[in-house]
Amino acid sequence: MNRPFTWIASGIFGIMAVGHAYRLIKHDPVVLGSHAVPQWASVAGFIVAAIMSWMLLREARGTTSA
Repeated sequence: MNRPFTWIASGIFGIMAVGHAYRLIKHDPVVLGSHAVPQWASVAGFIVAAIMSWMLLREARGTTSA
């Protein structure tokens, strides 16, 4: 466990990805002020957060191939 902050960041992005997936499964509406946030925003958020979590996890474990 060389990089504790990388592990923490990976966990935060993982939690965010789970939150977006939950919204997609339950079809929960999100309203910011008077604007409704469309479902596709959670699709994009899920993809980005999941990829970031996975990449940070690989970096923390030292399994990057570069």
